[in-house]
Amino acid sequence: MKIRVLILTTFWFFTFLSCKNQGIFTQKPNQFDIVIYGGTSAGIAAAIQASRMGNSVVLIEPTNRIGGLTTGGLGQTDIGNKMVVGGISREFYQGIRKYYENQNNWKWQKRSEYRDGGQTQTGNSEDAMWTFEPSAALTVYNTMMAKENITLEYNQRLNRETGVKMQNQKIIEIEMEGGKKYRGKMFIDATYEGDLMAAAGITYTVGRESNKEFGETLNGVQANTIGTTLRGTVSINGSNHNFVKGVDPYIVTGDRSSGLLPFIVDGGRPGIDGRSNKGIQAYCFRMTLTDHPENRVPFRKPDNYIELEYELLFRNYEAGYDRIPWINSSMPNRKTDTNNRDGFSTDFIGQNYDYPEASYKEREKIIERHRSYQQGLMWSLAYHPRIPESIRNEVSRWGTCKDEYEREDGWQQQLYIREARRMLSDYIMTQLHCEAYEVAEDPVGMAAYGMDSHNVQRYVDANDYVQNEGNVEAHGFSPYPISYRAIIPKKGECSNLLVPVCVSSTHIAFGSIRMEPVFMVLGQSAATAASLAIQTESDIHSVDYILLKARLIKDKQILVYPPK
Repeated sequence: MKIRVLILTTFWFFTFLSCKNQGIFTQKPNQFDIVIYGGTSAGIAAAIQASRMGNSVVLIEPTNRIGGLTTGGLGQTDIGNKMVVGGISREFYQGIRKYYENQNNWKWQKRSEYRDGGQTQTGNSEDAMWTFEPSAALTVYNTMMAKENITLEYNQRLNRETGVKMQNQKIIEIEMEGGKKYRGKMFIDATYEGDLMAAAGITYTVGRESNKEFGETLNGVQANTIGTTLRGTVSINGSNHNFVKGVDPYIVTGDRSSGLLPFIVDGGRPGIDGRSNKGIQAYCFRMTLTDHPENRVPFRKPDNYIELEYELLFRNYEAGYDRIPWINSSMPNRKTDTNNRDGFSTDFIGQNYDYPEASYKEREKIIERHRSYQQGLMWSLAYHPRIPESIRNEVSRWGTCKDEYEREDGWQQQLYIREARRMLSDYIMTQLHCEAYEVAEDPVGMAAYGMDSHNVQRYVDANDYVQNEGNVEAHGFSPYPISYRAIIPKKGECSNLLVPVCVSSTHIAFGSIRMEPVFMVLGQSAATAASLAIQTESDIHSVDYILLKARLIKDKQILVYPPK
């Protein structure tokens, strides 16, 4: 009997060792050349480029849908200048055009019936198309990725507390909440939030700097109606996306003692113009709407609807406001990309300050709160008796789409994260770069949109009326280069991480850079630099820029304007 027990014990001991070596009891991390966290447009472009340069690559997406805002409702692309969209970014928009050349992809209207417009209008001689349905973008991305050797992981969220393992200023591996691990030579943070960057201990900031800090004019608090660029060009700040005159901010009209209405900043005061402020520009959902009866989901009153939260909307109309507070840009198949406009609209002003640093659970609450606010807004505009009848009649024709997103109510999961964390590296992009007072000598892409910030806070002005603060729209300058050093951390912090979305920049410069075509450009450039670092067995700070530039140009990236 003792011999039998000994034999069985020995058998199970060696079985345990065998299982352990095979990873059954302890998981063996996945090994890749390049690990990309965040399946945004930047992450997808980075993964494609990494594959084309012969690397093993994994693209890790925290949700069940890739593409970020490009597949999440932002279908009318903010470009600025089409000439500087190159490489994989342009390939994507060329793919969009090819997609819509297929008659089978026109379900809800004839191709001949569709008209696009504005900066995204596609000319007859163009090889690309710039306005698209979210589902079309998802199809094009999947088609592009299917040609590459990319491991795609869904629903894997980074353990932001202890999930980044580093040695000698290098990331060795990252671990997800569920315990899955990914080991790599190079890492790319392509999230809108900068979660991998922050978890790796990289220096970053949140909010608005003062104008004095970097010699800017459009940073910090912007409550004045008129602002100036460094070149003296007038830009409209306080007058756009604001209330009409005379909207009372108090719960009981004219009675300060009754307290402020919801979503007005504590104390009612905005702060001193040009001074720093930790608020961030407002978020919203870029709604995909339709007026096609067979595809429309009517706006529904949310269960947690609170009428007082829309009192400022009603008072704005009663004070003389007379249009629908949205930009309803047409997309194919009788759909829209619907964005914020005027004083009380889809932007949930001042309600996102905690989002960048919030836990996943807290972020989910913030996202759901934004959704319910916007659902309540659309229901109010469509059906509330205090809204003018002409407005109600028009808004109620519209609804969300049955065929775009995973949710049955037609709402997407992707919130428009206009700004969150921003890295602070050895090179910081500022307003001076936007206006060409300073020029990056090591470009990895071009930005071309105006300096643009949505409102940050709602306050009470000197006349005891409600106003919004933070809107900046400064246009009229040429495309400008983005430095390679702005997408890598400070030297001495991490030698194998690149950050193509939360780039090193001030608030107002990021307002120009933060466009989806640019994120794709920077994602491709980040993967190119990572690949060259692997090939030359160097770190990202030692990559030979001459080699990097040559490869970027070979891959049709645009680094100068006008393009050569």
